[in-house]
Amino acid sequence: MSLFAHGSNTSEVEVTHISSHGIWLLAHDKELFLPYDEFPWFKDQSVKSIIHVIEQSHGHFYWPDIDVDLTIESIEHPERFPLKSIILNKTNSEENG
Repeated sequence: MSLFAHGSNTSEVEVTHISSHGIWLLAHDKELFLPYDEFPWFKDQSVKSIIHVIEQSHGHFYWPDIDVDLTIESIEHPERFPLKSIILNKTNSEENG
């Protein structure tokens, strides 16, 4: 006897679209938009790295290839989480380092 109905999706999270403005994440029948302005870690990543997302617990998502973890709350209300990592380009890191 199978635990899953035929044709059901056992994954609760997936990246459904990547554009020049951000990414769309489908989780628990809810589509979430992550604009690059608010979530800059995704902007210059490979498609493979962006679509490799794991739901560690309900509503807590982790992208292991880029070491980013976000919750539904932080995606829906980024203004509540103002701390952002600083992304240095090669020129800046050479000047500072």
